[in-house]
Amino acid sequence: MIEIFKTFVTVALGLGAFLAVMVGLYWLASQLPEPWRDRARVMVFVGPALVLLVGGLILPSLYTGRLSLFTGPNANKWYGFGNFRELFTDSDNLIVLRNTVWWVILVTLASTVIGITIARLADRMRGEPYAKALIFLPTAISMVGAGVIWNFVYATKGNDPDKQYGLLTWLWLKAEPILPGKQDPHYWLQDREFFGFHSSFLPGLNTLFMIVVIVWIQAGFATVVISAAMKGVPDDLVEAAKIDGATDRQSFFRIVLPYVKGTIITVATTTLIAVLKVFDIVQTMGKGGQFATSTLANDMYQRSFPLSQPGYGAALAVILFVAVVPIVYVNAKNQRNIREGR
Repeated sequence: MIEIFKTFVTVALGLGAFLAVMVGLYWLASQLPEPWRDRARVMVFVGPALVLLVGGLILPSLYTGRLSLFTGPNANKWYGFGNFRELFTDSDNLIVLRNTVWWVILVTLASTVIGITIARLADRMRGEPYAKALIFLPTAISMVGAGVIWNFVYATKGNDPDKQYGLLTWLWLKAEPILPGKQDPHYWLQDREFFGFHSSFLPGLNTLFMIVVIVWIQAGFATVVISAAMKGVPDDLVEAAKIDGATDRQSFFRIVLPYVKGTIITVATTTLIAVLKVFDIVQTMGKGGQFATSTLANDMYQRSFPLSQPGYGAALAVILFVAVVPIVYVNAKNQRNIREGR
């Protein structure tokens, strides 16, 4: 209790000191003549944000870029672009890139399409709020929590029939009379092959099963956001299309979807950025990226800390940054178009 009290007092004193400095700076700005007075007042409030931006984002980004050009446990040996060369040439590193690409494609596409489909089917149905609440519920679960839950679904204890299995393995074994051959317990999260095919291009079955978890989480977010946008489509447009002879399907694809295109782009880009940073699921379900399941964000952590390769980890961070920049640009441009359209 004493330590908690000390922490509380320290935080309170820090906030009080910060508030006192802000009030003092604002008073000083108020003493300046016009037009400097208003400019100084703005800088009093913008200044802390700029300090945080420079100290918490710009300087660390520059340091990370510099670090990516070195190698060694302490990143003290000049390596140039060697870390990037290894990333795009080494076979194990190419698997990491392959997995990340498939995560981006499948999760973004599946989440957005499922969100559009459910938003369309649930529109104006009886019990719509309850249905959407249930669909959105997985979004409230943390990634780690979702990984633990789905670990139980995919669990396989062994070949002893008396032992308990996860839901998927139980269904797999129960389907033996339907499927050809004998169905043995399968280690789903250790299967590197794509439905029995070994390919350097296609993801492993274990990666696909982890992708399902993210889709399960992100689809609820996509559904709620896209559904809200569809509610904003003017009824006059839809009714006019139907008067002209358009079917419900035609009016949906030619009127509703183009009207909410900006929202769909926002959902897709937001999901894409979240997937590029996927880490929790791989750590929880893929045992830290074992069995060829690692992604860029997960490998960045593994290389930087457990494997003591901060230079290579920094190179992965640079690649993630470069990949996110055009997505942020598209999202910003889309938001500007939405505002201008209004």
